[in-house]
Amino acid sequence: MKLLAEAQRKGTLINLRDRYIHMLKNELIYSHPLRHIGHEGENIIQEGGFGAVLSRAGVGKTAFLVQLALYAMLANKYVLHISLNDPVDKVTLWYKELFNGLGQHYKIEQMNQLLQTILPYRFIMTFRVSSFSIPKLQERLTDLSEQNIFKPEIIIIDGFHFDGTTKDFLMNLRKLALKQSCRIWFSVHTHRHEESDPDGMPVRLSMIEDSFDLIIKLEPTGSIIRVEPIKGMESHDNRQPVYLDASTMLIKE
Repeated sequence: MKLLAEAQRKGTLINLRDRYIHMLKNELIYSHPLRHIGHEGENIIQEGGFGAVLSRAGVGKTAFLVQLALYAMLANKYVLHISLNDPVDKVTLWYKELFNGLGQHYKIEQMNQLLQTILPYRFIMTFRVSSFSIPKLQERLTDLSEQNIFKPEIIIIDGFHFDGTTKDFLMNLRKLALKQSCRIWFSVHTHRHEESDPDGMPVRLSMIEDSFDLIIKLEPTGSIIRVEPIKGMESHDNRQPVYLDASTMLIKE
């Protein structure tokens, strides 16, 4: 009888813990400013769609994408983070520091416990820039899927070099995204003095602008970095402004 009572007590504690973690997830999802960029933050682009985050070096592209990934992971979405510049340990540190920053901002003490529950929804993959290709990506995705290891719903590609010659690459990648039923987000590096069109899109990327469903530009202004949608947000003109805090890189409203 004592063993049965102990098992029941442990079962009750586990159930209460799970309910509490679920409550924390919902609280963070509801509170997170990404809700204000349109739809549900992680679903602002449709399956097979492309989103891009533009900024100069060091302004916050990776921080923004990692927080978008964390928001999706809290909603039990599977995220594949592909880094073409940084090793796995550096990408992992981005996630840990930004998640802990969220905990401090919202005064949640159990963030490490909560992080452990969402880590299974993330997979980090690295490539050298010169070796990254659609066939290699397809091969790795197939390996993960066939072994029932991971099937991403969102893919982040951080560090890809864009120019006017990448249109065919993007067209073929969209076919892969549609086949995989996933959304793909890119970081796009811009330069301080390059020419831009009236919407803020670098002229050198005008040839591939129509490949993206959503384009967001990060624009530093003093102690904040403005999050400025320059394509794909026409139906959300009443949304609240969103920015990055330049000191913490956290997304705020």
